[in-house]
Amino acid sequence: MRIGFLFNHDQVHQVAHSLPIALALARGDRDLEIVVATTNRRLTAEVIRLGGGLIGHGVDLVELGLTRRSSKFLAATTEAVLPATKLLVYRDNLAFFRSLDILVVAEKTSLILKTRYGLKDLRIVHTRHGAGDRAIGFDKASAGFDHVLVSGRKIRDRLIHETGVDPGKISTVGYPKFDLRPAQGVTHPLHDDGRPVVLYNPHVSPHLSSWYEAGRQVLDWFVEHDDHHLIFAPHVMLFERPFVATIDKLRLDRAGRIDERYLRAPNIHIDLGSRASTTMAYTQRADLYLGDVSSQVYEFLLQPRPCVFLNTHRFDWSGDPNFGHWRAGPVIEDVADLGAAMDRSRREHETVWRPVQEVLFDESFDLTDEPSAQRAARAVARFAGLPWPDPVARPAIATHDLARTGTGAF
Repeated sequence: MRIGFLFNHDQVHQVAHSLPIALALARGDRDLEIVVATTNRRLTAEVIRLGGGLIGHGVDLVELGLTRRSSKFLAATTEAVLPATKLLVYRDNLAFFRSLDILVVAEKTSLILKTRYGLKDLRIVHTRHGAGDRAIGFDKASAGFDHVLVSGRKIRDRLIHETGVDPGKISTVGYPKFDLRPAQGVTHPLHDDGRPVVLYNPHVSPHLSSWYEAGRQVLDWFVEHDDHHLIFAPHVMLFERPFVATIDKLRLDRAGRIDERYLRAPNIHIDLGSRASTTMAYTQRADLYLGDVSSQVYEFLLQPRPCVFLNTHRFDWSGDPNFGHWRAGPVIEDVADLGAAMDRSRREHETVWRPVQEVLFDESFDLTDEPSAQRAARAVARFAGLPWPDPVARPAIATHDLARTGTGAF
């Protein structure tokens, strides 16, 4: 049985969502050939870093690239706007994909192997990446996978009811990325001087993100209020290309440049896409989360803390499941209200917001004292028709309590 794990992106943020599953399968001592495929050196380096010595010793690693002259020309001429390499790599490596029995992916683009290139016999497992609420996470493409691994009942229920995924094709496995959570007390670039640390984490999508309309106003606020530290760590794709193009709502925009006054501000740390943006280092470090629609808010809620959300597009969001996380803190439409909203989120945290946050977290993550990657490996093995033992039964623990106590996978 040959099982492949594909990482096909410009950035490394999807690796932690499914690589732990490959490693758990390799440790399971089954008659499996585990192959991890990457499409650039950045991804290869991240796979090796997280591989725990198994890469090359139980897990094979291959780097796929563009092999056709036409593909290289298209990539060279369009990459500044469109992810041409990401799309063309499938066509140029069909022999590799045909060699697999199962392909495990964290994104939906790989369905092109079935829909365009006719690999109907290749079974594709979707791990998803993140436990967020955005509508694109629950579009009809989700039903195109042969099996889907989900973090909790919120994701499962929405996939069944909104996209028509067969419940028999879904396994609830927890959140393998949490297995890689860095130790408490990780190093960070800000002085621990008693000033509160705010994480501003705008999304990349122009039709949803707060960055394009109000991001610089947020940075200005923190320049003028140096009684706070700010970590500005947007979605890693926001500044990856000169232009941002989105497919769920056709729109093209520019993230622009970061002015010197922000780069020089001693209370502001700016990270436009380093590895630290993907490791949960910032979501652990911050005292308050400021964002819009990024799924990273749920990783932040591993430890409930104050949140504020920017509704710069003035969505009528109340009761909309695509904005469910906005119930975790005050929602504002104007940066002028930021100071008051942060004060309110702190003042009311224990009585108003924390109980809601714990409910949101428990709906999003089904965690047990068994590592999530191990649960996911069992689900993949059983989907492949291979035996895998059940874990030793232990008392259930509420997921927010598990997160606080640091037991099990953490």
